[in-house]
Amino acid sequence: MTLDISSAPIASDTTDHAPPGPHSRARWAQDLSASLVVFLIAVPFSLGIALATGAPLTAGLAAAAVGGIVVGLFGGTPLQVSGPSAALTVITAGLITQYGWQATCAITLAAGLLQLLLGVRRVARTALAVSPAIVHGMLAGIGLTIAIAQLHVVLGGSPQSSALANLLALPKQLAGPHPSALAVGTLTAAVLLGWPRLGRLPGRAGEFGARLAKVPGPLAAVATATALSMTLGLHLTRVELPAWQPHDLVPDLPHGPLAAILAAVLTVTAVASVESLLSAVAIDRMSHRTGDLDRELRGQGIANMISGLLGGLPIAGGAVRSTANVRAGAQSRWSSILHGAWVLAAALALTGGLRKIPLSALAALVLVVGLQMVSFAHIRKVHRHREFPVYLATVLGVVLLGVLLGVALGAATAVLLALYRLTRAHVDVLAGPDGSVTVQTHGPLTFAAVPRLSRALADIPATADVTVVHDGSFLDHAAYETLHSWRSGHQAAGGRVSMVTRRQDDEVLDPDGTIRTGSSPGPHRCRAWTPWVGHHCIEQQEDPHGRLLDGLRGFQLHTAPLIRPELARLAREGQTPSQLFLTCADSRMVTSMITNSGPGDLFTVRNVGNLVPAPFEPGAADDSVAAAVQYAVEALEVRSITICGHSGCGAMKALLDGIHEQPGPPTALTRWLRNGRGSLDRLRRAPAEFTAQPVVDLAEQLCITNVVQQLDQLLANPAVERRVAEGTLRLVGMYFDFATAQAYVLDRESGRFSPVEALDAAAAGPAPCDTPERVNKIEQVGMTGLEAATATGTGGDPRLAA
Repeated sequence: MTLDISSAPIASDTTDHAPPGPHSRARWAQDLSASLVVFLIAVPFSLGIALATGAPLTAGLAAAAVGGIVVGLFGGTPLQVSGPSAALTVITAGLITQYGWQATCAITLAAGLLQLLLGVRRVARTALAVSPAIVHGMLAGIGLTIAIAQLHVVLGGSPQSSALANLLALPKQLAGPHPSALAVGTLTAAVLLGWPRLGRLPGRAGEFGARLAKVPGPLAAVATATALSMTLGLHLTRVELPAWQPHDLVPDLPHGPLAAILAAVLTVTAVASVESLLSAVAIDRMSHRTGDLDRELRGQGIANMISGLLGGLPIAGGAVRSTANVRAGAQSRWSSILHGAWVLAAALALTGGLRKIPLSALAALVLVVGLQMVSFAHIRKVHRHREFPVYLATVLGVVLLGVLLGVALGAATAVLLALYRLTRAHVDVLAGPDGSVTVQTHGPLTFAAVPRLSRALADIPATADVTVVHDGSFLDHAAYETLHSWRSGHQAAGGRVSMVTRRQDDEVLDPDGTIRTGSSPGPHRCRAWTPWVGHHCIEQQEDPHGRLLDGLRGFQLHTAPLIRPELARLAREGQTPSQLFLTCADSRMVTSMITNSGPGDLFTVRNVGNLVPAPFEPGAADDSVAAAVQYAVEALEVRSITICGHSGCGAMKALLDGIHEQPGPPTALTRWLRNGRGSLDRLRRAPAEFTAQPVVDLAEQLCITNVVQQLDQLLANPAVERRVAEGTLRLVGMYFDFATAQAYVLDRESGRFSPVEALDAAAAGPAPCDTPERVNKIEQVGMTGLEAATATGTGGDPRLAA
């Protein structure tokens, strides 16, 4: 969760998880501009989706308005824009055919209620457990189904009831197309596909094309086709916008088997939720924010309930509109809300202009969108992960059997593929010229591979020297017992056995738990990064230089080949980090680990005590940190700055002990620590706190108070102050506790530090970080810093009695 410092000393973008508050003029302008861009995309897109489903075209506009306003107000991903979903097109069309439009509205309402209940139960992240191959396959299958159906409209005909029927009727439709409809549809598709490439034209044409390309492609394509059809006086079927009648807005209960109706509700809920949550995760990554998926699911549920009541289509978060929103410079949820207001105004005031749009133009728009849902990038990705059979089964199942059965077929294929891989183990026995035997295993050794493994081991001569080389895959208990029993019997008969895993550089993993190198006993060899347990071994303490060289060799051998392409790209393009991360020089603080970042992500500044020297500190100013901050803010144009403190900080303990005030000539360290005097003063006046538990001791309270103080001092940098005032830079306060591996982030609303996964939580129960170890530590210390300050008036510590 990021924090935004603008009007207050400590502020956060958690305002995006609350009802919209005051906005700066610059942010209002950016949100207004972005809302207009998204509105121009949403209107033709919403009409096209409604056309593809067979619903009244006003239903698409109603869903777009409700999705923008309601999800904008109540959703958990501020920059996501919701509305009618292409992924739900086939499902909605089937429901309308089977139950009628008003019954489909009731199903939408019920699906929204179920989404709301799931969001209240905080199970949103469960939807992310669905295999990406199934999700991408479902979207691709839906896209193909949409494209096949809308091709009939482009050719001047009408779509059939199913994808298979559309395919069978396509030859006849191709034999007798409607020339005017085909021409308008072809023009729409051509403009839509060629519009982003206008800026690539040579010379002045490219400059003019780049300015022209700022108009959204869907709007330009539909407007061009409409203008041409009106100019030439073509006789075409055009948009019909029926007037909204009160009796049409009342959902009607669907008639049919209860199981089928429940399946319909679950299908709409599942598809809408998965698409919305996956889109939310993608938009959060694009905008470098952290949203609340449970709140997003609740917002989607409320929107679908209202859309069903008002006669709108089912709603989901859309990647196309949301991506356009982020790229247009949206700053908050107001962009989505305003876009919904513009759609509502268009639906009420621009009906005359909308009725001039040819249906073939809208059909061509949706056809292109459907084809774009078949992403070759996704196909390459699932192929690289060896899940293409799952993807293909899902695509064919959705096209031929429908969404629900298609997803079920994909899930069944995924299970069968996993079982096949789990049981696919190869055991090769190789005899050496000296009579030794090498047994090589490939793949997971499970109970299913035990018969094959036992046969291979039984054929080995009783007194042979055997090396069992395992490739590091999964080893279950049955296979483990088989190896252990055979090894014991072979050694009892006079043979020797070494068991090696290739993944750990030929370390021997004996079944008794000891680890040896090669075939001879030896001390544990410390590995860099993994495994973490036992990392500080004897070799590192006795020969740190050798440990460093060993780590470099390991990097060159194993890691460098994997990251060389990415580092080569960074070398060509230069660094473009999105964040400045200012933290302590403590050796335990591994910034890339706790932030899950890689090369090029963070511009990192480390110093003793994560201090930001203030220019008004007499005799203690230091230009190196200010220079790094200025370079990051002005040259690299980072979008956020994080100041991260940590538990057990030696600099904070030294400040409490008054080392910076000791008599005599000051050392470099004491001069530097004088930059922390403002934190000591703040500790006496307004100590920082946690939201869910007390501080352990006074040193921990100074650590978190120091983060708050350094955020204030950071604003004294003119470059930071300017960017924050413009609304283009966020400041983040963070604290990391080593003992519990827990990250805390400063929460604007409470002014306290909260666990990063529970910033907006009002849920009952202990905080995730309130472990028994931490409680015991607090009980051993006694009074916390704040309690002691209340008791003594001096912070409860003679070190604060200055």
